[in-house]
Amino acid sequence: MSHATELGHVHLKVRDVDRAVEFYRDVLGLDVNERVGNYVFLSWGDKHHDVALQGLGPDAPGPGRGVGLYHAAFEVEDAQALRETDRRLRERGVEVASVDHGISEALYFDDPDGNGLEVYLDTREANDRSEWRGENEPFDPSVERSDAE
Repeated sequence: MSHATELGHVHLKVRDVDRAVEFYRDVLGLDVNERVGNYVFLSWGDKHHDVALQGLGPDAPGPGRGVGLYHAAFEVEDAQALRETDRRLRERGVEVASVDHGISEALYFDDPDGNGLEVYLDTREANDRSEWRGENEPFDPSVERSDAE
């Protein structure tokens, strides 16, 4: 039986598509690949889109905190990229929760429309770990850490 092996894309409904494009471009480095009506498709270059944004208008209701999408997660390749993402977020005044899970170091934050996002560095190999074990410890992403490099 065949199974999916990777995330195809994330589709987010937003109030202001141009504001969202600026955020995802400047914070995560995505580029606009195509615009169709109130849809914008962004990618890092390998696919038609990794993130699809659908503009709903300024009066659209916000996401709930119950059932539904909790967050979309984006992996970075090294600790420097995680530090740079944290810096870009803080420069924009975005509130960030930095959490060390033992198997990953993660930044949790919301986009301008309240959609939950995570940018993380996989640290399983660096920490010689394969399981999470329920750890959620704060860390300072601005400090260079050789164990996650």
